[in-house]
Amino acid sequence: MDAVIEIVKSIPWWAWVLIVLGIVALRDILQRKHTIQRNFPIIGHIRYMFESIGPEMRQYFVANNREELPFNRIERGWIYASAKKENNYEGFGTDRDIYAHQHIFINNAMMPFKVGENHPNALDKSFLPCAKVMGGYNKRKRPYRPASVINVSAMSFGSLSAKAVESLNKGCGIAGAYHNTGEGGLSPYHSTGSDVVFHFGTGYFGVRDAEGNFSMEKMKQLVADNPFVRAIEIKLSQGAKPGKGGVLPGAKITKEIASIRGVEIGKDVLSPPNHSAFSNVPELMDFIEAIAEVTGLPVGIKAAIGKLDQWKELADLMVERGTGPDFISVDGGEGGTGAAPPSFADHVSLPWVYGFSDVYKIFKKRNITDRIVFVGSGKLGFPAKAAMAFAMGADCINVAREAMMSIGCIQAQICHTNRCPTGVATQSKWLQNGINIPLKSERLAQYFKTFRKELVEITHAAGHEHPCQFNMTDIEMNVDDHNLSKELSRTYMYEKDTVPFTNMQDLKDCVFLGGNYNKSHTNNH
Repeated sequence: MDAVIEIVKSIPWWAWVLIVLGIVALRDILQRKHTIQRNFPIIGHIRYMFESIGPEMRQYFVANNREELPFNRIERGWIYASAKKENNYEGFGTDRDIYAHQHIFINNAMMPFKVGENHPNALDKSFLPCAKVMGGYNKRKRPYRPASVINVSAMSFGSLSAKAVESLNKGCGIAGAYHNTGEGGLSPYHSTGSDVVFHFGTGYFGVRDAEGNFSMEKMKQLVADNPFVRAIEIKLSQGAKPGKGGVLPGAKITKEIASIRGVEIGKDVLSPPNHSAFSNVPELMDFIEAIAEVTGLPVGIKAAIGKLDQWKELADLMVERGTGPDFISVDGGEGGTGAAPPSFADHVSLPWVYGFSDVYKIFKKRNITDRIVFVGSGKLGFPAKAAMAFAMGADCINVAREAMMSIGCIQAQICHTNRCPTGVATQSKWLQNGINIPLKSERLAQYFKTFRKELVEITHAAGHEHPCQFNMTDIEMNVDDHNLSKELSRTYMYEKDTVPFTNMQDLKDCVFLGGNYNKSHTNNH
């Protein structure tokens, strides 16, 4: 044995390298799974290595500032700088092609809105509550006015890590925003400071019985035990994969997630595409009213938009019955944080601007837009895009991927693999260790405050006091070469209805800490 050890020690390091390479080359030649490695032993591995880091190489070294998708370098840079309270300005003019198709222009007023010394925005530049009240028209027992028009969209614990969810929740609490749970159930990490919108889909996670069906008793108990839950959202579909159930890979399902969701550890969770609690629009209406009656909370729906027949049926029933969803969240078909087949993310359902305009027109035609708080979600996490959304009829903006970036996401685009390098979209404890919750929550809050501040400034530049006053003629969009820009009213062929609004001071009087609503006020105050 000693002689063998001596022989091994006598072999130079470069010989060991050759031996290892020889073994790898022999393995490459004998294996039959990868043609490149079989035909080009050893060298073939380099191709796969470069392919694996291709997105990062293009993102940082190849694509220009405005080229990368889904969010380009300028957009990501603005979010990062805003979250860190750093300089988010640009110098020497825009490098955006302002003649490009769908570029938007905000028509500024000759005389901007003047902010008096006692105006709420003079005291707090980011003060911007919702002008409408969820559940006000339907006289819910606990109506809710969001204290912020910018909030966190549906992203579940399971898809996101525990530390990411807790960072978002605490950040929302600091910023006075609400936090949508996503369809993964209500976790302990959703209860650290902010108002919560409890969201569920076809899997009914958190409110399901032993057979996986919806349990009204569990819903009632959940709301009773968690007074910070201020509204309920029923997911009909999502922009990432409308018409297809949610998917959570088994690799992401820990014991804790399994307990919260009521599923098996390590087994892929495939939510069905259809709800079992209802199967048509009248039954959906009944389901909404039943939940609202039991919980006392506003109840809304979330959907990506495609065919419009059932939306028209919903609007007609709302007119007929005098009830209906308290809010409608319209998701963009361009996809989001959810893992999805490319065929769905690329092609199924409409982008936000098309889908929202189609749906809004249906409710406008029936004169019932005042009953509904319209929530927009789909790459709207920037002040100018938010202004456009408000001009089209949105009352609140929900952000998902933008919120993730504010707490450290680098757009690695491997959320579905459980290998997120920033710890945001993974259940790996080691990768989550990089998330400093107090720091990240402050950054989410600062992103929201900066967002609201700049949205307020754009609003004032256009001559308005609150974004709810934006109308379709305030925004223009490049459409074609013959008429380079059109007002939104001519682009999407409708006029937004007027949102009842007096002034920001009245809103300030209505909003308490955390977005609570004084029920002694009327629906519009």
